[in-house]
Amino acid sequence: MKELYVTVLFQPIWNLLVWLYTTIPGRDIGLAIIALTVLVRIILWPFQQSALRSQRALQDLQPKLRAVQEQHKDDRAALGKATMDLYAREKVSPFSSCLPLLIQFPFLIALYQVLNEGLTKANFDLLYPFIASPGSIDPTSFGLVNLAKASLPLAVLAGIAQFVQTKMLPMHTPPPGAGAGAKDEDRLARVNKQMLYLMPAFTVFIGASLPGGLTLYWFVTTLVAIFQQWLFLRNHTKRVSALAPPA
Repeated sequence: MKELYVTVLFQPIWNLLVWLYTTIPGRDIGLAIIALTVLVRIILWPFQQSALRSQRALQDLQPKLRAVQEQHKDDRAALGKATMDLYAREKVSPFSSCLPLLIQFPFLIALYQVLNEGLTKANFDLLYPFIASPGSIDPTSFGLVNLAKASLPLAVLAGIAQFVQTKMLPMHTPPPGAGAGAKDEDRLARVNKQMLYLMPAFTVFIGASLPGGLTLYWFVTTLVAIFQQWLFLRNHTKRVSALAPPA
């Protein structure tokens, strides 16, 4: 199983990183990591796009879910059946946003290990015959940051980017007087507001203990995610406006 993981995931990503390092002028590992991150995000773009669509569909469904909760607030069995009927009628799955993320997970683990090991114990024996070995990789990027060691400034940048990404996500809160059926939704909204600050703090805390190469990846991948979310939300707003009846 380990051999399959190395062959299918770790080795291709490692070779791509080394190829970028030797190809980009200046042999700057930071630039190679940025380029690798962008390429990976482009490959995973359709999966993330699917997750965003699913998350949006679930958010748009909240008013109807709240109505179902109100209607069957005293009958849990009827509430469960009515909820599943609503999901089926609207062609929305409560788990649909998780599947694209699960598909990405093994890929992201391999990328994590490549960046973690690539700057400390280079596996040049895993290079393909057509990939030239650089002999060694200089962990210093832009002449300033040693990406093999932890970097607090990069961790702070990653935390700021995480805050911006979380802030962009719509947080649906039930209107005042929505009734008992909105209690769960209101509780979820409070949790989301807490995550707005907890996730960036967690990012800084973890990022400050990771090698700078990993934190740089975290920062850049969040920036790309912000761009993807901005595009998605903009296009979604345009579609909603186009479908809205004229005033």
